[in-house]
Amino acid sequence: MSIPRSIRERWVYIDSSAYLALLDVSDANHAAALLILRWLSLNRYRLYTTNALLIECHALIMSCLGRHVAARFLQDVDASNTVIVRVRANDETRAKAIVYRYDDKDFSFNDALSFVIMERLGIQHVFTFDDDFTQYGYLILDADRLP
Repeated sequence: MSIPRSIRERWVYIDSSAYLALLDVSDANHAAALLILRWLSLNRYRLYTTNALLIECHALIMSCLGRHVAARFLQDVDASNTVIVRVRANDETRAKAIVYRYDDKDFSFNDALSFVIMERLGIQHVFTFDDDFTQYGYLILDADRLP
């Protein structure tokens, strides 16, 4: 990843797999997630996600780590400077088209919504441990390849 020239190039989408890895010390990607988050913070990147992804994250974290951790996650996101993008009706329509078009892929509806939002905002990099983003053409942050 090269050094960004503009503020907009410092926008990174964060996915549920990154949030879970950050919170779950037993997650195989926990150390990498912490390293990536620290690097993003030091280099003044701005995290973006969607309201739909937060719903998915809350359910995922609650099932893996319990309701107290899940509630704390929502509080922490609210207190952070992460930008929460509201999904629009036309985003949902475009996401469904992606799911139908790529019937050979295991893209979830939420993955497709994330792709649409990233496209709408011009975000190229994603903080995730989900290979679906690479399959769709986005650049995943890799702890071993940070400058």
